[in-house]
Amino acid sequence: MSNIPFVILDVFATGKYTGNQLAVCLDAGDLTDLQMQQIAREINFSETTFVTSSTLVNGGYNTRIFTPTTELPFAGHPTLGTAFAIQQELIRSQIERVNLNYQVGQIPVDLNYVDDEPDILWMHQQQPKFYDPIPVEILADVIGVNPTDIDSGYPIEPVSTGLPFIVMPLKNLAAVSQAKLNLDLYDRAVANLPAQAILVFCPETIDPDRQLHVRVFTECFGIPEDPATGSANGCLAAYLAKHQYFGSPKIDITVEQGVEIGRASLLYLRAQYTLAHCPVSIGGRVIKIAQGEFIL
Repeated sequence: MSNIPFVILDVFATGKYTGNQLAVCLDAGDLTDLQMQQIAREINFSETTFVTSSTLVNGGYNTRIFTPTTELPFAGHPTLGTAFAIQQELIRSQIERVNLNYQVGQIPVDLNYVDDEPDILWMHQQQPKFYDPIPVEILADVIGVNPTDIDSGYPIEPVSTGLPFIVMPLKNLAAVSQAKLNLDLYDRAVANLPAQAILVFCPETIDPDRQLHVRVFTECFGIPEDPATGSANGCLAAYLAKHQYFGSPKIDITVEQGVEIGRASLLYLRAQYTLAHCPVSIGGRVIKIAQGEFIL
């Protein structure tokens, strides 16, 4: 078996060494499940992707996603980053859309260009699924906030656009910044919920040009906190549109994430909710940081 080329990218970046780190392994079709998991553990980013078809299969590229501990059926920043890597390393010409074939189905990513280089990439996520709201008392202690810090005007609601997250509205930046998982309570509290990863957000921001401040706790995937989470923000976009958080069933906003862990990130959220349909799109920029080969 030949060596496996890879690139390292920053996704939802505001510049180099910001956003969420991603390793994309290209031409990975001959790797075993164990080898993919071992490589993901070696890289030890929140996710590593493996492009297992270097040519189109049913109009898309077969792709698998691994955290350091498990495989995921879908994730957001790996989707943007992998589409970027495929355009740059495999296609090597301007193309408007790259489709990725995942366990959850095919996810399209649209690419925009400035001066012949990719600028903002947009992924179009699956139709959201909403679950029954969760009582405040179940989760307040789990994330280390007072019940009065939670915005009672909106529900604590699990949502999925391919990967489920609990969406939890807080009142202000102080509450979001102090949030911290209580691991003694966490496993028991979320064990029987439809989602175990938790997104908290508030309308107070550090950058006045952003509309929301977000943190995402993904202990269930082996990552205590994620710096930029496209899948979770897709759930958030659907939630905001459904509950008309900004006074309308249509949103087009920017979100800051990752500040508390030193990886400032910028995500663009679009959604429009109706009872029959709720398209969700998440955008961001990708920057190539490094490249190399895994020696097999």
